[in-house]
Amino acid sequence: QLQLAESGGGLVQPGGSLRLSCAASGFTLDSYVLAWFRQAPGKEREGVAFISRGGGIIEYEDSVKGRFIVSRDNPKNTVYLQMNSLKPEDTAIYYCAARQGYSSARLSPTMYNYWGQGTQVTVSS
Repeated sequence: QLQLAESGGGLVQPGGSLRLSCAASGFTLDSYVLAWFRQAPGKEREGVAFISRGGGIIEYEDSVKGRFIVSRDNPKNTVYLQMNSLKPEDTAIYYCAARQGYSSARLSPTMYNYWGQGTQVTVSS
């Protein structure tokens, strides 16, 4: 059974850093493109970062450019999101998602079939 599991969330002060991990089981990640999404209370789920199968194509949502870094380790079946210079507005549940095939809508949640359960990130002093 194909599963994704996020970890690494928590409470951090503004300006701090967190590293999220997303481990896959039941399938090998190297045939899937991956993305990170987040959803804050009362808001729609939004795409944060995308990474292609080999890692050669990366895309970020504008508000996280220069602060977040997405990476993947295919042999470890894991994708990461390094989050730096965190702001209170980054507070949300963060999800990883996977899909096969091509789509230009890299940060659209409707294009992804497989989702993790999410991990809470809270940025507050």
